[in-house]
Amino acid sequence: QVQLVESGGGLVQAGGSLRLSCLASGSIFRLLVMGWYRQAPGKQRELVATIAPAGSTNYADSAKGRFSISRDNAKNTVYLQMNSLKPEDTAVYYCNARPLTTASGYWGQGTQVTVSS
Repeated sequence: QVQLVESGGGLVQAGGSLRLSCLASGSIFRLLVMGWYRQAPGKQRELVATIAPAGSTNYADSAKGRFSISRDNAKNTVYLQMNSLKPEDTAVYYCNARPLTTASGYWGQGTQVTVSS
């Protein structure tokens, strides 16, 4: 069982930046694929970015060039640095953790990001 706690959301003006953090419990963090997803009102949850245990990253087209995912295995924490935020980035952002060999995983409770125009 892995528990995830997100933090760092808030209200920011368009063009601003936020850094989200996700702290994971347990001793297997370094073996997990970590990801950030988001869900806007009335829309399905969508991938933002993932980072593999070895550090390779994957981004949604909407995040490329503006967002950066990173991980600190010593702190059991994954980060999402979000720059040049747009109103359409407004959503609840969720942290996800899954072993390499599974398609499903664990979810955090989410953190709200609101970007005003």
